[in-house]
Amino acid sequence: MFTLDQIRCFVAVSEELHFGRAAERLNMTQPPLSRQIQKLERTLGVSLLDRDHRSVQLTAAGKAFLLECRELLATAERAPSTARKVASGYDGIVRIGFTAAAGYGALGPLLDTIGAALPQVQLEVAELVTREQTEAISSGALDLGLARPPFDPETVGSFRLVAEDLMLAVPSDHELASRKGPVTEADVHELGLIMHSPRTARYFYDLTVRLFPVDHQRVVYTVGQITTMVALVRAKRGVALVPESARFLGVDGVTLVPLGERAAGVVELHAIWNRHSANPALHRAVEAISAGTA
Repeated sequence: MFTLDQIRCFVAVSEELHFGRAAERLNMTQPPLSRQIQKLERTLGVSLLDRDHRSVQLTAAGKAFLLECRELLATAERAPSTARKVASGYDGIVRIGFTAAAGYGALGPLLDTIGAALPQVQLEVAELVTREQTEAISSGALDLGLARPPFDPETVGSFRLVAEDLMLAVPSDHELASRKGPVTEADVHELGLIMHSPRTARYFYDLTVRLFPVDHQRVVYTVGQITTMVALVRAKRGVALVPESARFLGVDGVTLVPLGERAAGVVELHAIWNRHSANPALHRAVEAISAGTA
């Protein structure tokens, strides 16, 4: 296998087209320079230079090899700096998971915050429900998540990014859409309800049944995504309890109606990460978003 010293010698000779000048440039004598070139050619099994007593010229193989050698040396020169940046957290990759609802509100500002603080860190994103995020963070497949509580504080670090209202989504021509005050339980009792799935949307399911008595006989659909709920409301298939950030979906024909004080700020979204992660860029990202939400 060839060495970086041999590559440097070859590049110097190729650029100078003179062994004496190349040796002077490398602060060495000509005989060891010639030996390095000969070793390199033996290793590669090709002639890189045509030389005689009067001139040195690159062969066709030498010209092609020179291009690769310059890239190789540039990479070798960058490598220590890159390693130091990665070790310090200013370079590398942060893989981010987010719930579908978070993608319409919190995700964009969070990416902006991390990108501004760590411009050389590559950010990768994946849409996952909270359970999938916590599993991926635990296994190391994911670095950072935007997820709903609760979390295991022993292994998962977290802080709250957003606290928003739970609201009632109704068709825009529904009588409740023009209600001046908060909607009451009696207002909703006789309406068909589009409900969160207790399996795939456990956080919203538990929150809804805790805050609002749900008559399961009035449940017309059970779904796992906020986007699906809002689409069904638009189709006038029922009403749904959704986070205020559902406004960002921009679905015509749907109005969000307040539910009063008991539903104010109850929908939480947290940034979560593995406390024991060895990814320095993750910890820099956590510092950046923590400072951005302070």
